[in-house]
Amino acid sequence: MTRILYLTHDLDDSATWRRVSMLEAGGAVVEVAGFRRGTAPLSREATVLGQTYSGRFLHRALSALRLMLRAGSVARRGAPDVIVARNLEMLPLAHRIRKRVSRQRPPRLFYEALDIHRLLVGPGMIASLMRLVERRLCRNVDRVLISSMRFDEEHFRRYRQIEAPPVLIENKVWDPAAADLALLPVRPPRQGGGPIVIGWFGILRCAESLRCLDALCRDANGRVRLVLRGRPALDVLPDFHQILRDNPHIEFHGAYRYPDDLPEIYGGIDIAWLVDRFEAGANSEWLLPNRLYESCANGAIPLALEGTETGRYLSRRGLGLVLPALGPEAVAAVLESVDENRLVAIRARIAELDMAEWRTTRQDCIRLVDLLAGRTGTEREAAPVPQLDPVEIVG
Repeated sequence: MTRILYLTHDLDDSATWRRVSMLEAGGAVVEVAGFRRGTAPLSREATVLGQTYSGRFLHRALSALRLMLRAGSVARRGAPDVIVARNLEMLPLAHRIRKRVSRQRPPRLFYEALDIHRLLVGPGMIASLMRLVERRLCRNVDRVLISSMRFDEEHFRRYRQIEAPPVLIENKVWDPAAADLALLPVRPPRQGGGPIVIGWFGILRCAESLRCLDALCRDANGRVRLVLRGRPALDVLPDFHQILRDNPHIEFHGAYRYPDDLPEIYGGIDIAWLVDRFEAGANSEWLLPNRLYESCANGAIPLALEGTETGRYLSRRGLGLVLPALGPEAVAAVLESVDENRLVAIRARIAELDMAEWRTTRQDCIRLVDLLAGRTGTEREAAPVPQLDPVEIVG
């Protein structure tokens, strides 16, 4: 049985525990160690390495470096077969642990890159220095795990950060309690003359999206309604609650449970908002978000922005709706071009595809563990593997 040490920058991120659940479903024994950002009791056993804070990358990196002197105490259940470092700041600690527990066959080491941090992006001195640090840390990494091939094109391959090819692990929906590949839910027809409902779910952090949707709903005067679910990043959206108070066509229903609430929240909307300009020119262009897979798996129509990887994905496959530009007029024009018959046709096109496009199966989890364990020479090694969760979605 494969023993995996999973090092994470945030034990309070539900996406961390989704990944752990996938590894366990694949047959691995997983020991978890990492830093905390919250104070509530953890739902699972883990080795807590210290307290860090959201948005303070350098503080998190220094906290991980301070632990290197006592790295041998992190792996408490004996030498692992595999070490996975979730995020760049966990890689130095992973290397140190690997040396401490090294036997004749040292543990395989994987770097799980949730995104390309903004400190690594651009031509400046800091970005160049940070890429140099990452490149050196990747020298003895077996593979890097990414959720979008644009991360490889725009970063890992472009700057030759790692020699080994990446492993693509898409952000598909993982529900350990559900039957593999449950059927797409049957959606009742929309009420004639009712408003088009747009749903924006997850980490709400895009100021441009909020301004655009606020103006759209005001101008539509009841013909378009916006439903928000998840966690607003109030440091980025300081006027979030004021906008909600002033606009009667916007509703906010707080956090939701993943994956339990997904059928309900996506079943209550027509169109899922996939636009995110929080890191325009970088991650916002390159990522394939959880919302893409969640919406398609639950019968909602995804809407993305032209030029982004998500927009390219939808256009390439003839799915959903793609905005030519981000603005209330552009969104209104797209919505005016779709009547009920076209909405039905778009949903039917999504339903034609195999549910495996959107949902992770237990067999996917087994393939992932096989890949991490280095079981080469089998069909499992070459098969697609399941999703990566680049952001925390719910509380």
